[in-house]
Amino acid sequence: MANFVPMKIAGAWIIDSQVYGDERGIFREWFQSEVFENETGLKFAPVQANLSRSAKGVVRGIHFSRAHAGQSKLVTCANGRVLDVVVDIRPDSPTFKCWEAIELDPSSGRSVFIGHGLGHAFLALEDESVVTYLLSSPYSPKEEFEVNPFDEEIGIKWPASNLSLSKKDAAAPTLSAFLAGLAPINRLD
Repeated sequence: MANFVPMKIAGAWIIDSQVYGDERGIFREWFQSEVFENETGLKFAPVQANLSRSAKGVVRGIHFSRAHAGQSKLVTCANGRVLDVVVDIRPDSPTFKCWEAIELDPSSGRSVFIGHGLGHAFLALEDESVVTYLLSSPYSPKEEFEVNPFDEEIGIKWPASNLSLSKKDAAAPTLSAFLAGLAPINRLD
């Protein structure tokens, strides 16, 4: 049975699922649609699954989608350890520009649900960190955006220095510049 805990940012949940382990390794069921809907009151119908592998010190994000249907994510760590970060980028939200971070690793059984309209980033805390996530809408390059993970107005407290970013994330605008339409949208795929 999974335990669902709403985060301070509305639309985000921490989900702790049971991990079964023995000398062979571990097993866990990290998503069941009926349980998810009963616990959150939300329908989440994944249409795409993604997986990334990162070296220690890699930061990915802050990423978000402006897809017409919205895009929610269910994120977990399948190997290594990551600091997963949810950022409220909704200007009309009482927690606008707030962020919450949680460590994810395979043995904790922990996942994070990130509702549409929220930003997502993570830092690999170990080499070979593998993050897998389910998406409620498919990747659409014209609707995918990023905000700089070092935006001082957001103020994420990354627990390390000498972090590595993609060119796209390093060139991403601040959230204020993005929302004001003042920053060019970088499409460096």
